[in-house]
Formats: sequence, structure tokens, C-alpha cells
Amino acid sequence: MRQGLTAMLTATPDFEVVGQACDGVEAVELAAELRPDLVLMDLRMPRLDGVAATEAVLRDVPTARVVVLTTYESDDAILGAVEAGASGYLLKAAPEEELLAGLRSVVAGQVALAPSMAALLVGRARRTAAQADAAGSEGAGGVAGAAVAGGSVSSRPTPLSPRETQVLVLVAEGCSNREVGLRLFVGEATVKTHLQHVFEKLGVGDRTRAVTLAMERGWLPSQRG
Repeated sequence: MRQGLTAMLTATPDFEVVGQACDGVEAVELAAELRPDLVLMDLRMPRLDGVAATEAVLRDVPTARVVVLTTYESDDAILGAVEAGASGYLLKAAPEEELLAGLRSVVAGQVALAPSMAALLVGRARRTAAQADAAGSEGAGGVAGAAVAGGSVSSRPTPLSPRETQVLVLVAEGCSNREVGLRLFVGEATVKTHLQHVFEKLGVGDRTRAVTLAMERGWLPSQRG
């Protein structure tokens, strides 16, 4: 599989392969030596798994972006990788065009999740929100959860303002800062300011972890099909 990815990226003009690793320990060592812009990471590797390797790579090279490429679709595995700092999680079996589009979006500062994995995370977020609603209703004598236009959220209070929530919803949909600004009719600098406030309130340092944390806590609207 590594040889196939190398061949694909070598044949793509906007990517340059600078190194390859056989296991997690070698991946961390090579990343520290070569300081790449983008690291493609497997979850299951000898000596050091992908989650631990991702944490180590980003500790040594904080400017790098890590994308996990795997056949594994457990929501716990996805969350583990995202919480470690990964900016994307794509399936190895995805079409070449989908893989390249995902990698390009990560390089551009966006979040890349395979559609099936995004669905897993949304499902987990909804279950978390439902459990929080049930616990809150029992503690408050059956008070119903709050509702917002376009979906429902947990009755748990959110530290985010309505506008910050709107921005984060669009980020979760894969929008760039420019696209968020166009959708909300504000400047890109304003979007960046809102995101910085979100990061400070949630105690995170990037868009991926902000979206993941907000979804886990039921602070983003769940879309009705």
C-alpha cells in the first residue's frame, strides 16, 4: 500500500515525497529530521501505533499536518487520532481523486474526513447529546432539551455564542475560512477572530479538535435528514 501511495503522489505535480517509514518510531524520527508539511500516517504499525506517532510528530514538528490513512473505521479510533492532532482521516480504499482532494484540503488548512467516518462521528455526537439530554431531564424533573433552527442540541449549556456556533458548523462541513465568510456575509478576518475565540473557550489549538470537542459535547446542531 505504501508503494502505491508513493507512486500516486510522485505522479502528482503539487506533492513531493521526501521520506518513507516502515513503522511508527521511524516515522517520528524521519519527521523530526525532514520536517515535512504533510505526514500520511497509518494507525496500525509496529513498535509505535499511529495515534502515539501522531502525537510525537506534532510535538516535534508542530507546523506539520497529519492525515491518517487506514482501513479501520471505529469511531473510537477516529477520535483517538483527531484528539492526537490529526487533521484528516481517510480510507485507503477511497478513489484516488478523493484521497488527493482530502490531502489538498488539509494542506489548505481544512479538515478532511472520509464520508463514512464523518457519519460515525455525527452518530457518536448525537448519542452523546441524547445521553446528556436524558441525564439533564432526570435531574430537572423532565425538562426538555433546547432546540435551534435546523437541528437540535443538548440541553447542556454551551460557552459558544450563536455566531461562533454558526462558524463552527460550517467548519465541520469542511468550509474554508473564506467560504465561511461568504456564507455568513462577513470578512475572512472576522471568521478568524471568531475561530480564535472558539479555540480559547474550548482550550484547543486547531479547527479539527474544536469541531470534535463541540460534537462530542452536543454543542453543534444535529442535521435532520
